[in-house]
Amino acid sequence: MKILKLRFKNLNSIYGEWEIDFSSPEYVNNGIFAITGPTGSGKSTIMDAICLALYGCTPRLPRISQNTNEIMSRQTGACFSELTFSCLSGTFRCTWSQHRAYHKPDGKLASPQHEIVEAESGKVLESSINGVKEAIKNFTGMDFERFTRSMLLAQGGFAAFLQAGSSERGPLLEEITGTEIYSLISKKAQFRQSEEKKKWDELNAES
Repeated sequence: MKILKLRFKNLNSIYGEWEIDFSSPEYVNNGIFAITGPTGSGKSTIMDAICLALYGCTPRLPRISQNTNEIMSRQTGACFSELTFSCLSGTFRCTWSQHRAYHKPDGKLASPQHEIVEAESGKVLESSINGVKEAIKNFTGMDFERFTRSMLLAQGGFAAFLQAGSSERGPLLEEITGTEIYSLISKKAQFRQSEEKKKWDELNAES
């Protein structure tokens, strides 16, 4: 999975509309980059925006509904997060949004909206909260828990990742590094060895 572009508006302490284009030369040419800044500058909000666009929740806010929304910036009437990403299944754009009545800061919260579309054609693939989550899981192979553990080690989550058993950590590291193919090769080699040994034993038994 490759994140291409992030747009968001009025999330936490970051007011207004913002965009980060990860496909721009500044990011692509340098390969590795870091998001830095003092406490409260909005680093975690960027991570929240990514999770929100994909799964409609964040590690810090597992539930956002018509009754509660602690991520919308104070004294604002609407917020959203939009993420464009590519994976083996194609290129998609996910958008999560929520607003208050008449987009006024004191208006009643409306139900969150969530949809995923094909990035090039704009064709809507899913437009329900659960439907989008399931589509993301099918396209990327990652549900919310696996995504936050493998792609987005949230604050406090790194220690849990390090303490995970080898059977849990191995598959996650393979997803991060893109080395799943070597596990498949190893399994096929072991299977081939077992089959050949079986044939050898049968031949020895016949002789």
